[in-house]
Amino acid sequence: MSTLTIVHAGVSSPSSSFHLGQRIAERAAAIAKNQGTTLEIRELAIKAIGHDLVDCLLDGGKKSPALADAIDSLISSDAIIAVTPVYQSSYSGLFKMFFDCIPPRALEGIPVLIAANGGSPRHALVLEYAVRPLFAYLRTAIVPTGILLTPSDSRPENQQHVSARITRAANELVSLMAIDRRCADQQA
Repeated sequence: MSTLTIVHAGVSSPSSSFHLGQRIAERAAAIAKNQGTTLEIRELAIKAIGHDLVDCLLDGGKKSPALADAIDSLISSDAIIAVTPVYQSSYSGLFKMFFDCIPPRALEGIPVLIAANGGSPRHALVLEYAVRPLFAYLRTAIVPTGILLTPSDSRPENQQHVSARITRAANELVSLMAIDRRCADQQA
């Protein structure tokens, strides 16, 4: 069994960021199942450790047990779906604070699918100029197709396009996971 963690920085309840991540994860799980692999889907809501993040950054990197557990859980994942709301044409501060607390190279080689919820199509480049460079710096294996959803994507006439994009990204994620497993098997 492989683990797929949805890490999201949504602050509302219910979280549209989590909903987007869940939609992608469910599609990836269905694709993996068709290929004979079971995915355990985990959720890491950054909001739940928000105060711990501030304390960590203000106290010179000292991590609370809850923050350390969250980081360990993410690092042990076989793949990650990282979802952020878009604020001021970038990822949210909460999202960035979390990844600032992760040790360098701790996520190296882990397949990551990036996604965001934006307020308008003008946020389309957020994934390319903000989120993708963050995960490139962290040396992750970034899925080529990112997902940005805006309010117009919830219209019925856009659902087929959104579903196709999610399926393409989920296929790419599952493919990267399979490559990662084969490499690990060869090294063993």
